[in-house]
Amino acid sequence: METTAVIQSSSQDFRRIASPVHTIVLLAAEAILVWRGTTQFHQMRSALEVNRMRMYERTILQEWLGFAFVILGVWLAGSPVAAVLGERWRSAGQILRDLGIGVAFVIISMLPLSLAGQLLGGTHAEGVVRLMLPHGGVEMALWIALSVSAGICEEALFRGYLQRQFMALTNNAALGILLSAAAFGAAHSYQGWPQAFVIGLEGALLGTMAYWRKSVRPGMVAHAWKDAMAPIFMGMGH
Repeated sequence: METTAVIQSSSQDFRRIASPVHTIVLLAAEAILVWRGTTQFHQMRSALEVNRMRMYERTILQEWLGFAFVILGVWLAGSPVAAVLGERWRSAGQILRDLGIGVAFVIISMLPLSLAGQLLGGTHAEGVVRLMLPHGGVEMALWIALSVSAGICEEALFRGYLQRQFMALTNNAALGILLSAAAFGAAHSYQGWPQAFVIGLEGALLGTMAYWRKSVRPGMVAHAWKDAMAPIFMGMGH
């Protein structure tokens, strides 16, 4: 009985959860957003004043539109939403467990990712990120909302959706994780390709955790918390 359950779980890992056309459209939309983001950050570096509030609001909208498109594609294919988000929490213990795993992930992964960034040259990336960081309480509140949105929406998109689709395409868990991580890194290429590589590495670690936990919820916690704390982490580095 236990062997049968393992085989069924493995076969579900490699089952497509949305149509290939939906995935192609999603990847095309992400490519357009990367191009726009790169153009906008080039403009920001030469601008005298940066409208961060508008940037945060626009990005939050983009995050949730992407999330809605993912859920729509999964629903149209007749797949359960839990295939993307993981099973819902059923007890306080499950919530605390995933919160703990998410926080532990941030702490454990911080040093190797930081070292990788330094080895690849993080000066350009830091300059780009500093343009994005909030100034003042109002911007900080919106930044936290953006961080939570990114944690939920990007983990659903890259680890919950694309990772499952790539695993189904390749019939291989490791390749699915790596392809999704590569897409995650490319989506952040406006920060420069060295930093995109580091973010892709982080995506591979998040993907491995999602595959292990059969849920993106710990990754959502880790992603949102790390983004929200970025102003503090950046301040500690200088």
